Amino acid sequence: MLKIKGLRTLTFAVAVAAGTASVAYAADPMVGGAPMMASKTIVENASQASTLTTLVAAVKQAGLVETLSGPGPFTVFAPTNAAFAKLPKATVEALMKPEMKADLTKILTYHVVPGKIDAEEIVKEIKAGGGSYNMKTVEGETLTAKMDGEKVALIDAKGGGAIVEIPDVYQSNGVVHVIDSVLLPK
Repeated sequence: MLKIKGLRTLTFAVAVAAGTASVAYAADPMVGGAPMMASKTIVENASQASTLTTLVAAVKQAGLVETLSGPGPFTVFAPTNAAFAKLPKATVEALMKPEMKADLTKILTYHVVPGKIDAEEIVKEIKAGGGSYNMKTVEGETLTAKMDGEKVALIDAKGGGAIVEIPDVYQSNGVVHVIDSVLLPK
């Protein structure tokens, strides 16, 4: 484990050479300028990351704070502020209105998979699945993982996609993988 100014940093490598996959990491990586402490919950950590403020606001608006603070375990594919910015501004604003809570909840729970699935397991399942791995989300629909070079790509129900930018951000109640786009259910 590498220490820099008292913080442990993340080192991640996925090798998909010669049919093998390996992952190396250190605990408490930095996300949005804040250390993500493995001893804290998904909500506690996300609330500290400057790049996840839109997601945190959406989780609060949807009433999912208590759920994502619970024991889990959960695997969360967390879209960054930049990911939300790719959506039309009017769409994000509309989703944050109280009357859109059901739609917002559907979108957010589409980013959550029951259990604790780390990057190594995802890559292993992609290989075992002949190039893709289908995960059933808490929302109920399927999210498909594939390899895009050495990175994991996620394909949503509408054919859109996201790339995992920061994998294996361990939490006390699961694991978060930071992604570059918002995933949409049908």
